[in-house]
Amino acid sequence: MRIENFQLMAKPSGSLCNLDCAYCFYLEKEKLYPERKQNWRMTDATLEKYIASHIASQQGDVVDFLWQGGEPTLLGIEFYLRAVELQKKYRGAKSVNNFFQTNGVNLNKEWAIFFRDHHFLVGVSIDGDRASHDAYRMTRAGKSTFDAVLEGIALLRRHHVQFNTLTVVNDVNVRRPVELYRFLKSIGSRYMQFIPLTERRTSTPTADGLTLIPPAFSGACRVEPWSVPSRAWGAFLNAIFDEWATRDIGQTFVMNFEQTLAQLYGMQSACVIGATCGANPIVEANGDVYCCDHFVYPEYKLGNIHNQDLAAMVNSPQNLAFAQRKTADISKDCLRCPFLQACNGGCPKQRFALSSEGKPNKHYLCEGFRIHLSHAVPALHRLYGLLRQKASSTRMKKEMQAMLQNR
Repeated sequence: MRIENFQLMAKPSGSLCNLDCAYCFYLEKEKLYPERKQNWRMTDATLEKYIASHIASQQGDVVDFLWQGGEPTLLGIEFYLRAVELQKKYRGAKSVNNFFQTNGVNLNKEWAIFFRDHHFLVGVSIDGDRASHDAYRMTRAGKSTFDAVLEGIALLRRHHVQFNTLTVVNDVNVRRPVELYRFLKSIGSRYMQFIPLTERRTSTPTADGLTLIPPAFSGACRVEPWSVPSRAWGAFLNAIFDEWATRDIGQTFVMNFEQTLAQLYGMQSACVIGATCGANPIVEANGDVYCCDHFVYPEYKLGNIHNQDLAAMVNSPQNLAFAQRKTADISKDCLRCPFLQACNGGCPKQRFALSSEGKPNKHYLCEGFRIHLSHAVPALHRLYGLLRQKASSTRMKKEMQAMLQNR
């Protein structure tokens, strides 16, 4: 096995953020880099090394740059102007795309114009209406962020910036799926992604001071109360699926459903439902590279771009073993499941529930995914046929209505 094409996510501000979201799994990663409390920014030297090595390591003609955090706007527009300049310097005949994930609080006219002029696709994190969003996404002073996020989205729309919304589904907003979906539409979101929140916390911090733990942890721990319940997650997806399939096909795009459809028909989809991992490493502000955004723990560190070749790190025995572990450690319950092709056991980060074998290798949200996939997969197969026929959105909606109503 060799990983030829991979997406490298950058965390140029590390875990530094202007919010204090109660459920954030990344804020505590600052404990892995105590020396960076004062020097948290990615330096110009590291930025240049990252851009040059990322472009050189990609085999295709298009290179994607994914900017996340923490909160990436904290570095200022000048940092990204420099990034764009360096991309032009090193890209050669290749094309470059930039994707930027933000909490939206710092967005202003200058940011909107920058994103528009340099063709950045912006992802904005918003958990729903005021009650849903402010349940967990607060400032460090404990104040609401809702109005600031809405203002940021309005600025993006006003300046014709392409954007999508990312919604973390938790124990609060999972109860109101249709209301949440309709709210996102009302603020102009036409591209949505819903991420289920599932984290465990150890009773005693690790040697590195971390309390939110990887799946291999075997000590005393608990699932955090803000995690989404499994059955509720399935019901949430189904409610939105029915609303989307019967009203909004062709006008609104829900990445969860698109990715499942792609996975069913052998196209590229999200890593969480792919057969293997390993093609989505991240680079920290100092150049350290880890196997995955959800596995920033010392045992998953691959090296540093200042000292090692990026492609060599991605294809190192350590990362290839990490990639194959998703298949090797899959539960027998998954292998017997009719929806294995659509799910592949889910993200290894959430594989800690006991399977029928008594092993902690089953996805915590397995029941929820089965509820959703048993409902959605037959409709997605029909939808694929309609897409192949180049059916109109009106016809697709009518056929979805008939199919879903006759169940």
